[in-house]
Amino acid sequence: MTADVFAPLAALEGVGSAARAARDAVDVLLRDRGLRRVGADVTAEALLRGAHASAALAGSPSTLAEVREGTGDALASGAVRMTRELMSLARQADTAPVQVWTRLHQLAAADLAPADQLGHLRTSREPLPDDIPGLPPAPPADVMWERLSGLAKALTTATTAPGLVVAAIVHAELAVLRPFPVANGLVARAAERVLLVARGTDQVAVTVPEVGHLELGASYARGLTDYAEGGVSGVQSWLLRECEVVALAAERSPLNNSARS
Repeated sequence: MTADVFAPLAALEGVGSAARAARDAVDVLLRDRGLRRVGADVTAEALLRGAHASAALAGSPSTLAEVREGTGDALASGAVRMTRELMSLARQADTAPVQVWTRLHQLAAADLAPADQLGHLRTSREPLPDDIPGLPPAPPADVMWERLSGLAKALTTATTAPGLVVAAIVHAELAVLRPFPVANGLVARAAERVLLVARGTDQVAVTVPEVGHLELGASYARGLTDYAEGGVSGVQSWLLRECEVVALAAERSPLNNSARS
């Protein structure tokens, strides 16, 4: 039997209670607004705002208005493309995670890389990617492949960990491993969003975690670096940060009148 690798991480001090509080924030949002009032337009708006925030974290100068009008730069366009398939990809997240990640990359990098690099997992013959500022160097390809395979196996194994813990670990692993030549940050954040939907944290995708990451952007690279280099305490800090992000994502939902732009 394959071990549940996520459960011990969810049991780290403070993580369980923080995860419950973050999930409560999402549940209150949905309960107060009523799930039957959540239309496709609200989900589309939340995903659009998330795409803009994720692109901004990746260095895009495009405004939300430009992204809404379809005139954003290549990073923003890639982020928006991912949102169009995100809900359908969520249905495959627990059975074919690698295929989900490669599809996200195909969408994210369509205007950033040659066609033969789209959905392409890097090899040892290629330079290490350095597309997420502030992180330590990406690991060699053989290390990346081993960890990516282990992550995919863990995702297809039953776990008692909350969905947001699983999503946070996948986000961090993809960001730290940087399995693709470009657009790794966009893919990592979209993969997190896919799992928040797939694991039931926000199954209708009306929270905006990418905005949470952007608003807490000063700690983003530091949090990922701590995750990569800080051992158990670094993982714990990243998971606690994720709980803060998810709670903030609920506040920034377009379901909240105060969050509407």
